[in-house]
Amino acid sequence: MKAAKFDRLVDEGEEDIVSHLDLSQTKRARHEQKRVNVDFPVWMIESLDREASRLGVTRQSIIKIWLAERLEHSCAAHP
Repeated sequence: MKAAKFDRLVDEGEEDIVSHLDLSQTKRARHEQKRVNVDFPVWMIESLDREASRLGVTRQSIIKIWLAERLEHSCAAHP
């Protein structure tokens, strides 16, 4: 579809313009994955596993959630 036709659909208030897009190659900016290895003491792994189990998520998920929360808090406090 040409850009002019797409623009016309948007201008006319087309309800579902997303169906006209090819989203197969889209990526969220700054959300690429990179693997890192981190060594934790056993007591910390056990605590992470208990909390992850309590919340019904994986160990990796709880680590990501907690790190993201901490980084958001830190970045907000020190822009």
